[in-house]
Amino acid sequence: MSTQDDHEGLQIVHSKNADLHQTAVIIPCYNAGPRLRPVVEKTLTHTPWVTLIDDGSTDHAVENLADLNIQRLFLHPNQGKGVALITGFRALLENPQVSQIAVIDADGQHDPSELPNLINALKTNNADLVIGTRAFNLPQVPFRSRFGNRLTATLTSILLGASIADTQSGYRLHSRTLVEAIVRDIPGGRYETEMEILIKAVREGYKITGVPIATVYEPGNASSHFHKIRDSWRIYSRLLRAATHR
Repeated sequence: MSTQDDHEGLQIVHSKNADLHQTAVIIPCYNAGPRLRPVVEKTLTHTPWVTLIDDGSTDHAVENLADLNIQRLFLHPNQGKGVALITGFRALLENPQVSQIAVIDADGQHDPSELPNLINALKTNNADLVIGTRAFNLPQVPFRSRFGNRLTATLTSILLGASIADTQSGYRLHSRTLVEAIVRDIPGGRYETEMEILIKAVREGYKITGVPIATVYEPGNASSHFHKIRDSWRIYSRLLRAATHR
């Protein structure tokens, strides 16, 4: 693995909310193309701390953001979203001004303007993990997504004893305390890493809450790299393994 960081460029933060200025955002990225810049620019209007993890992309979208004041880390070759997350967490923990760390996807399906709602939920509930919760009863939600989320939520409830409405949402906000525990104990993998984080939070008594977010589904989204069979198997096997190793 090789990494390179870059802090040069234009800073465009406008928010005057103190909690937002203590919030950092990780954007893991793999060939997000032209979708990436609008996500990064909108995120920068809410927080000065944005770390973009380029996980072996070949489209040069991240290299083209040198004019923005963000931290850019490069992984070579592609190693998976989980490794990107852990890499970003470690980098942001070096900043003592950061009290909480959010994760926003690079493909535009998460709206950075909803970040204050996640922060408010973290503060008012004294939570360690806030999950952006999508509505799965809307007509634009594909059946397989609706079924998959219900199955995972049901298994999580049965096997872990935790009622979590949207276990697969990638829009999350973590307390610094939880992130420190994550980087200590979770090496990182692919999409199953988010389930590992959820399992750890449940098992170790971290407070988890949810907040509604916009539900966006785009049929044939080429920037989505979730492999329905392979990655679903990794997620479910990790959940089942946790249930049998208490």
